[in-house]
Amino acid sequence: MGYDMGVSNDIYLSLLDRLIRVTHVEPFARDVYVELIHEIGECYNLSKGDTEFYTTSMMEMRGMGEYYCDFDKGVASKILLRLRVVSTSKAIIIGTLYEAADYEDRPSEEVEQLDTMLRVILGFVSRRRLVKKLEDFGFMDIEGYRNFRAFARHIDICNSENRLGGKVAFHIDLHNFNVVNHEVGRENGDKVMRKYYEMVQETIGDEGIISRLGGDKFIGLFDRSVKRNVFELFNGAVVPYDEKGQKKIRVSASAGIYMLPNPYMLKSYGDIMDKIMLAGNTAKRQAGGGIVVYDDKMKMAREHIKKVQSDFRDALENEEFAVFYQPKVDINTKKLYGAEALCRWIKGNTIVPPIEFIPILEMNTDICDLDFYMLDHVCADIRRWLDEGREVVRVSVNLSRKHLVDVDLLEHIISIIDKHNVPHEYIEVELTETTTDVMFNDLRRVVCGLQQEGIWTAVDDFGVGYSSLNLIRDIPWNVLKIDKSFVPKDVEEEDSVSNKMFKHVIMLAHDMGLECVIEGVETLDQLEVLRRNGCNIAQGYFFDRPLPLEDFEQRLNPGYYE
Repeated sequence: MGYDMGVSNDIYLSLLDRLIRVTHVEPFARDVYVELIHEIGECYNLSKGDTEFYTTSMMEMRGMGEYYCDFDKGVASKILLRLRVVSTSKAIIIGTLYEAADYEDRPSEEVEQLDTMLRVILGFVSRRRLVKKLEDFGFMDIEGYRNFRAFARHIDICNSENRLGGKVAFHIDLHNFNVVNHEVGRENGDKVMRKYYEMVQETIGDEGIISRLGGDKFIGLFDRSVKRNVFELFNGAVVPYDEKGQKKIRVSASAGIYMLPNPYMLKSYGDIMDKIMLAGNTAKRQAGGGIVVYDDKMKMAREHIKKVQSDFRDALENEEFAVFYQPKVDINTKKLYGAEALCRWIKGNTIVPPIEFIPILEMNTDICDLDFYMLDHVCADIRRWLDEGREVVRVSVNLSRKHLVDVDLLEHIISIIDKHNVPHEYIEVELTETTTDVMFNDLRRVVCGLQQEGIWTAVDDFGVGYSSLNLIRDIPWNVLKIDKSFVPKDVEEEDSVSNKMFKHVIMLAHDMGLECVIEGVETLDQLEVLRRNGCNIAQGYFFDRPLPLEDFEQRLNPGYYE
């Protein structure tokens, strides 16, 4: 097909003027722009026009960009003009104009006119996409999740429009996501997290938001009308992670919730964040997680936490923490076999129960300083007993799993023991199981290192939570400490599941050369259960409560219980 008549210069200048205006006026009128693009296409007998945008040349090579086409007649076409522009930020913008496949003899002046207008369009696309990318950089994290800035902006908008009252703010922490990554692989784990995020956002709708704080932690806001559906997702949802939706995994979260009163005016982001973080941490500490709604009691609890944390350093320096010793007894010979060192905080004339401060100190590394303090005082006591010629027993001290990140932990332990010139066989270190492969490897490294130094090691609270047989298969412990909750009740039948499990755990431990200690023994019936199952070492109120130093020293002298 030949070319009959060109576009007049007046029409060209008019189209160019209108194009410049529509691409430089804010707010941008997209419908006016698209209408003008169609008019230019018809005027110049084009069949199609499109643009491409890539943030980098690498993304261009991979074909990972954005494509726009606002004019397409849907006929067979050939390329008339193609421009590739590199912006100052190194973004790539490509514009292509097409004409009918049989179109011929287009004047060069018209191609020049189209070249000029295409450059205007590419400049416009570049500006708008870069502004959008800058916004993404500001309000999205590196993996494409909305970030805290996006959450704060949404809060600001709702607040300015007086729409915050009655909303529900949340903080969630996905359950055991390291286990998910281990089970399905890191790449699929990323897909699972992304899909769960999208499921929550879809349920929340456009009136709400979910943003990622980092890792597997998210915050957000939604309307109370969707509360039930959102809570169902928090309690657990089946998430597919393959294209066909056949591979699935269940994801749930610990959730901290703050029900904003109505009316509500924002004073600071901290007012919301403090409440959802506090409720979220409470939910995470609960067995099995779950959903916790903020109330004023949590505010009092937070003040208590701050008070304990602020008082701790002075209390440590002033030696307000005392070592109490709870005896371990051979139930056959009634001989004092050992003891566990337990911490008590003496404030004036009051003994603060461990439950009121130990969990708080475990929120950070304060617990590590307390553990070393306890070990130091135990070693000082043992050294004095040896110097006084007393019959000394092995004493176990507890170490928090927080210590496992300390690459010099072995050196720290040994230096404290050797400072007091205490023979290593008098010290036993109690550690609890871990839930991650990395920490498990650290735990094994520490236990093996202690054993090489002749220091006894015990796995604490075996039978509580999700203790695994791998824990005693892969790590060479000396002692297995079994919680009283694992001990069968005396009223249970001999062939009950509890009795069978307990008996076989004891047999397995003995076959592996492990010493068994049963904690929390309080009654004669429990003692008989231990005897029947061949477990000889007991610790608990049946023999003694945790004793102050002077009282325990009186037990050392006879060394036997009546």
